[in-house]
Amino acid sequence: MKQKTLDFLEAHKSEQPSTFTEDAKWRQENEVWLKWSRGVALSIVDYMQANSLSRSDIANKLGVTPQYVSRILSGNTNFSFKSVAEIERKLGISCMEAAMA
Repeated sequence: MKQKTLDFLEAHKSEQPSTFTEDAKWRQENEVWLKWSRGVALSIVDYMQANSLSRSDIANKLGVTPQYVSRILSGNTNFSFKSVAEIERKLGISCMEAAMA
């Protein structure tokens, strides 16, 4: 059984080396703004759920594409303060409170 498992893993290994270590280092180096980005994303998700809104609805309210809303909701967007202020103003929510929690 052990050899069968090893053979399976060998046959299905990736041709490209793993970037796990580099990715983990990047997340650690960017921990603070990633936390803020996730807070903004969670604020928007809460707003969407409370108002039964779709990504397209949010895109229309923000004047952006649904693809950009998806990027925002990924929690990996490096926002400017101006961008966060625009989101807060257009949606009537406070994102920074959640980001600081």
